[in-house]
Amino acid sequence: MIVAQISDTHILAPAARYRAVVERSPAGERVYAEFDTAGCLARAVAEINRLDPLPDVTVVTGDLVDHGEPAEYEHLRALLRPLRMPVFVIPGNHDAREPLRRAFRDAGYLPAGDHLQYAVEDYPLRLVALDTLVPGEHRGALCAERLQWLDRTLAAQPDRPTVVLMHHPPFPTAITFMDRYGLENAAALAEILARHGQVERVLCGHLHRAIDRRFGGTVAGTAPSTAYQIRLNIAPEAPLCFAAEPPGYQLHLWQHDSGLVSHTAVFGDWPAPVVGR
Repeated sequence: MIVAQISDTHILAPAARYRAVVERSPAGERVYAEFDTAGCLARAVAEINRLDPLPDVTVVTGDLVDHGEPAEYEHLRALLRPLRMPVFVIPGNHDAREPLRRAFRDAGYLPAGDHLQYAVEDYPLRLVALDTLVPGEHRGALCAERLQWLDRTLAAQPDRPTVVLMHHPPFPTAITFMDRYGLENAAALAEILARHGQVERVLCGHLHRAIDRRFGGTVAGTAPSTAYQIRLNIAPEAPLCFAAEPPGYQLHLWQHDSGLVSHTAVFGDWPAPVVGR
């Protein structure tokens, strides 16, 4: 089974251009940079549709839109519609649950409860989606209710290889600014994952970079953004900078005899590949 992962698409309504805002100091100094996030997502969709073999599903790990507005989700749906496989989404800190739920109501997998958490049982690799959203805040959290749901859901299928989807990574990355808005209660999550050995990987977003770490007896990692990336700077207290580095996506290939292997790919206008001999 092949899972394509895209993340942090940050779509605006069609009439708007994205302006990425960085808070650089408590005084509110701001730096602006412009990115065509819709154009980048359209390019990502085209790249995934050209893959051979075609992925079985695409997952989108949060920050789907930029302000959580209905018109943004309508635009997002239109941009994702050409994908030639089922698509599953989860919210990030830029999303809003009710507009997201309404926009994807016809897909049938988003629940009606307080949190947008669900399991997809239709494939050899089980997908378990977690909601880390804290409305109005950049940080993420997993409250007792969400963690209990995860524990029950994993316990119900102990022999099914599984990937867990969530927006906020459950580990510090050394990118200081982003770590300030990381996941609360990560230790409790690690305890749950450690009890369930069928979890092959935790797929996250939020960092706009590909970053991996062992966590809770498995591997957790973040995917690059389909638009702009966060500059790699692990100096203590480094300011947050958005970089026009190549956008990307990840492919996660699960095979019964060898487990899960993950690839990070970037897309852009490159010279034609050269066939090796």
